[in-house]
Amino acid sequence: MELSEALRRRRMVRNYTAEPVAPEVLGRVLDAARRAPSAGNTQAVDLVVLEGPAETGRYWAATLPPERRPTFRWPGLLAAPVLIIPCVSPLAYVERYAEPDKARPGLGDDPDGWTVPYWHIDGGMAVMALLLAAVDEGLGALLFGQFDNEPAVRRAFAIPDHLCVLGTIALGHPAPDEPGRSASRLRRSLDDIVHRGTW
Repeated sequence: MELSEALRRRRMVRNYTAEPVAPEVLGRVLDAARRAPSAGNTQAVDLVVLEGPAETGRYWAATLPPERRPTFRWPGLLAAPVLIIPCVSPLAYVERYAEPDKARPGLGDDPDGWTVPYWHIDGGMAVMALLLAAVDEGLGALLFGQFDNEPAVRRAFAIPDHLCVLGTIALGHPAPDEPGRSASRLRRSLDDIVHRGTW
């Protein structure tokens, strides 16, 4: 598939069949995240991958108690056969930018010295690469936030405290679904977002 087509077809999918994702397909999707740009080649994105009902069930048990499920708007989301929790390490960037070849900007002291936290940028690029790879493989994917559930997710899957959890990605074979409420918002035109030469 051409990149331009993958970009056009990419959307957030909230309903899945229970069909498993073939291991070789999942491997290619995960590898796409590994190949995303990384500031200073820090490579500080980690992926917690949950496959199959037993592992994904532990996630939903931690984040969506059974009594809330009858009113949950996206019940087909719980059928996704794969959940991926992308995490990034701010400390890895601080350590990398304390090394001699990167020390000049003065970012090697602590994460608070970064006006733009590169770990969030690199994490976002890894997620986007993964989402596009999913489209290329004929799969659906959804990035969603953990919000108040993050402490429970950390406990359930032993995610170290020093890592920044970016959210959760559902991955699987898409089933017919209803677009989210935000999908009705019109996409801004190129003329609206491009400022040539100056603002």
